[in-house]
Amino acid sequence: MEELVKKLIEKQMTISTMESCTGGAISNQITNIPDSSKVIRFAAVTYSNEYKIKMGVPSDIIQKYTVYSMEVAKEMAKAISDYTSSNYGVGVTGKLKRFDEANPYGEDDVVYLAIYDRNNDLYYGEKIKLSFESRNDNKNEIIHYFVLKMLEILK
Repeated sequence: MEELVKKLIEKQMTISTMESCTGGAISNQITNIPDSSKVIRFAAVTYSNEYKIKMGVPSDIIQKYTVYSMEVAKEMAKAISDYTSSNYGVGVTGKLKRFDEANPYGEDDVVYLAIYDRNNDLYYGEKIKLSFESRNDNKNEIIHYFVLKMLEILK
C-alpha cells in the first residue's frame, strides 16, 4: 500500500472508494500510510442497496444484474469517482462467505472489485473467489488484489 500511495502522489492522482462487504477496509489501509491525505478524497461504506442508489448507482442496474455483480461494482466505482472528481474510483461488492437474506442470490464466497479510471473512461475488474473462512483474512485478500491491480494500472 505504501508503494501505491507513493505512486499516486508522484502522479498527482486521487482516489475515492465505495465499499460494501469490505466495510471500508481498503480506504482504512490507504489512510494508514503517511501523506495519504494527498491522494484519498472520499470513502463511503454502502452496505445497503438504498445507499448505493443514493450515491449514484442506478437502481435498474442493481435490479437487472443483482447487487452482487461486476456491473454494480463498476457503477459503484464510477459513481464515487464522479461524485468526488477523483482520478480513480473503487467499487467493491460481494459476500464474505455469508448468506444474505435481503439479497439471496449469487455466490456466498465471491467479491467483485472494480476500478474506474476517470481520465481514460476505463474500467478494470476482478472477480475474487475467496480463500479463507475469516472475514478479516478475506478482506486482506481483497486489499491484496486491489493493490496489485492499482500498481498495474499506474505503471
